This record gives sequence, structure tokens and C-alpha cells, in this order.
Amino acid sequence: MSSQSRLSRAYRQAKKVSFSDDSKIILFSDCHRGDNSFADDFARNKNVYLHALNYYYNEGFTYCELGDGDELWENRSFKEIFHAHQHVYRLFQNFYTKNRLHLIWGNHDMVYRNPNYVKKNLHSYFDRKTNTQKPLLLDIELSEAIVLTHITTGQRIFLAHGHQADFMNYVAWRFNSFMVRVLWRPLQVIGIYDPTSPAKNYSETIKLERRTKKWIGQIAKVVTIIGHTHRPRFPEKNQIPLFNTGSCVHPRAITGLEIENGEISLIKWQISTTKDGVLKIIRVLLEGPQKLTDFEF
Repeated sequence: MSSQSRLSRAYRQAKKVSFSDDSKIILFSDCHRGDNSFADDFARNKNVYLHALNYYYNEGFTYCELGDGDELWENRSFKEIFHAHQHVYRLFQNFYTKNRLHLIWGNHDMVYRNPNYVKKNLHSYFDRKTNTQKPLLLDIELSEAIVLTHITTGQRIFLAHGHQADFMNYVAWRFNSFMVRVLWRPLQVIGIYDPTSPAKNYSETIKLERRTKKWIGQIAKVVTIIGHTHRPRFPEKNQIPLFNTGSCVHPRAITGLEIENGEISLIKWQISTTKDGVLKIIRVLLEGPQKLTDFEF
């Protein structure tokens, strides 16, 4: 099956979600939450991420995570990840109880396409204080893709991780997972990264974007938002409407996309220093806001 066919299948089978100009949505991807060890890329941005998520929860945003939220290639057990980052999942629980949480699986958490794995790990957790199982994201289902449909204009926005256009990370993901766990994870600790990853290989990123843009322009003709490459992308009005959230494992910041008032913006959260030498977490607007209807075919 070609990358075009994989993208088309994900689009056809996507979870359908309605939105309007009153909707507020934040899209992050590629958090790669790990076990808080030296190999956990998420750990250095954990406080920035939590601050941003608390802001979006309090402001009434819906949270959409576009895959690779949990690092389940380097880590065999989700329990280790949960206990390292419990505050994140408790915040997810708050979003979920308000019906404001949507999770998509990517290549590094592709095991979530198995409903039994999701039920075992995400529906409840073991509370070590009380020695009992407690509900977490009870009955949640993860999706390969989501299609947002505007209730007034009918405009569609396709959300996916983006690895559908990457053979080695979609079809051969089990092999890649094995190689990351036994080879690249130990080397990552000393600063050597996997050269086959689109996030570390610019030429692979360009190839993946080219395949995805071809699918958008020739087949789907739909605004598309992905992650996977870790490279933020915000097209001009006259370009193929392929957006990328970036990632939450940049060296000193996290990036994402906001949808609000029928407009889309690329944002960054980072630690900044005030004149008095106080460190604070700030939101920086990188691109936009741009009307979503400007990207209609």
C-alpha cells in the first residue's frame, strides 16, 4: 500500500468532530513522554508543557494530541511513563471529563491502535497510596485520524500524526521500534541520535512533506495538520495547506497550533527572563492568526 493509499484510508476512517467559530482548539504533537530518565526528551520541557496545558484548560480550549504523545518505543511499560508524569495525565483527565480531549496515535505510540492496550493502560491506573485501581480516562478511544468539520461552512480539517507517508515508521514500525530500544536509546544518552528519524534527518522531512502535499493537492483537497517531523509549518495562503504543529521536545520550547474564532495560529511556549532576572513561561505568536477559510480549495 502506497503512502497515498494509507493517507486516504486514514481520512476515510477518521473520527468525525464538529467545530464552529466559537470553538477553541489547541493542537500539540510529539511530546514523547518518557520515564524521566536521561533519555526522556520530554522531561526538560515538562514544566513549560504543564503551564501551557493549564492555561488552555482554564481558557476553555479542547486539547488534541496528534500522536507520539507517549514514548513507547524506548519504554516497554506505560506504567513507568505514568508514574513519571502523573500530573500530565491528571490534567488530561480534567479535559476528558469536560469532553475536551482527543488523542491520536503515532508511530512511537502505535500500540494504542489496539483497544485492549488502551483499556489496560489508559482507562484506569493503580493508586499506590490506596492499593486500588482508579479511573483515569475511562472508555477513551484513540484514533488514527480526526476530521474536523465546520458546522456552518462545512470546511474540513484533517488531523493525523503524518507517519502514514513514511513507510519505515508506519509499515515497518516494529523493526524501527526494536532498533530504537536496543540501539539508539543508549546512544541518545551520550548525544547520538537516530539518523533515520524525520525529526533528525532534513531530507527525510522534505520527502515526507512532498508526499503529503501531493496527496492533499491531487486527491484529498483538504486542509491537513500533522506532526511527526517535529518541524513547525505554517503555509502561505497560496500554498498547499499543510500545517505542522512542531513538537514539545524542542531544546528550550514547545510549539503548537491554536484554532480560535475561525482562525489558526502557530504559537510557541518558552521560558523567558524579565528585567528583574525572574524566569517566567510566556506564549509567543509565531505565525497568524489566519482565517481557515483562506485555505479553502
